[in-house]
Amino acid sequence: MNAVAGEDKIFTRDFFLVFGALLFSALVMYALMSTVTEYATSLGSSATIAGLVSGLYIFGGLCSRIYSGNALEKVGWKKIALIFMSIHFLSCLLYFIVNDVTLLLIVRFVHGIGFGATANAIVTIASDVLPKKRFGEAFGYFMLGTTIAVGLGPYISGFLYDFVGPYGCFAAASVFSGLALIFIYFVDVSQHDPGNNPELVKNDLDEYTGIEKVFEIKAIPVSLFTALTSLGYVSILSFYRLYAAEVDLTGAFSWFFIVYSIVLVLSRPVAGKIQDKNGDLIICVVGIIAQSVGLFLIAVWPSALTVFVCAVCAALGFGTLNSACTTIVTRNASEHRRSYAVSTFYIFCDGTMGFGPALLGIFAANGYAPVYLISAAITLLALPICIYALKYSNIA
Repeated sequence: MNAVAGEDKIFTRDFFLVFGALLFSALVMYALMSTVTEYATSLGSSATIAGLVSGLYIFGGLCSRIYSGNALEKVGWKKIALIFMSIHFLSCLLYFIVNDVTLLLIVRFVHGIGFGATANAIVTIASDVLPKKRFGEAFGYFMLGTTIAVGLGPYISGFLYDFVGPYGCFAAASVFSGLALIFIYFVDVSQHDPGNNPELVKNDLDEYTGIEKVFEIKAIPVSLFTALTSLGYVSILSFYRLYAAEVDLTGAFSWFFIVYSIVLVLSRPVAGKIQDKNGDLIICVVGIIAQSVGLFLIAVWPSALTVFVCAVCAALGFGTLNSACTTIVTRNASEHRRSYAVSTFYIFCDGTMGFGPALLGIFAANGYAPVYLISAAITLLALPICIYALKYSNIA
């Protein structure tokens, strides 16, 4: 009985280590994303190039995610984590010598390469150290690291940029990245890490050819409907400041991500327990509908009330779905295909997060309300795919 209870324990030494690695690596992303465009304009770039500076980070991450699924199994989880987290850390230091926009673009791309494979490795390692019988609940707690980073990262970087300047932001990012590297170094995954046990996966890897060397086929339907919800979420990230000014709700929108983060902190562990006890479908269907409703409300009836309602709905939507669906694809993959499943999931989500703003911007010619109406409709398109993937197919 004690052994079983120990296996079901969530808050272990390794949990806190992978949680710390996730938190600090995500803090780097969200801290710099909110200030690097401003820094780019201070170097003389146009608004378009400044947007490219931000987007190249995601594109670099997408490239390394494509590579990392196979590499995590061939080279090993921890080795890939340490290699790419070192790239991530060194890239933070390179910001200090950036003196023109061209160099900044290069650094952002390399930095994104470091982040993409790092994030895949952290989630893959977490899927091994978290208790399997309470996996949804445990993963909900684990993903709170990203939730905290979403709220805290922009606040820290904004404060430092205003009072210290951009180098204060770069220093904070370097410290965060260094801490993430230290945390992951001390995680013990020696028992299942293919880097230490190559005989465990050699035969499995030889079986896969073509697309299966990059993607986990079973993870594609879940990844697809989550990507559609991420497109809805990125409309908020990309255009909320412009829309707030357009509808004179700057004050209300300034609280959006605070409300979003608070709701996520409170709801994710509960959602994880519901997912473990009642299945995946209820969490995903509620999340998709909630996000659609929130986006529709701020498009049609913009007010302080609907801004706060949308923040709650976004938290129950993509915020919860991101955790719940990562749980699904990792839990349903075989032990030696988890890294491929994680890579597939984030390739889809990164793709829409990276290219979504350009797509949605097409609908902003006459104001930003149509962007949110289109985003609500796109989010709702995820519903039939979700029902098929989780109820009528044998994928889940």
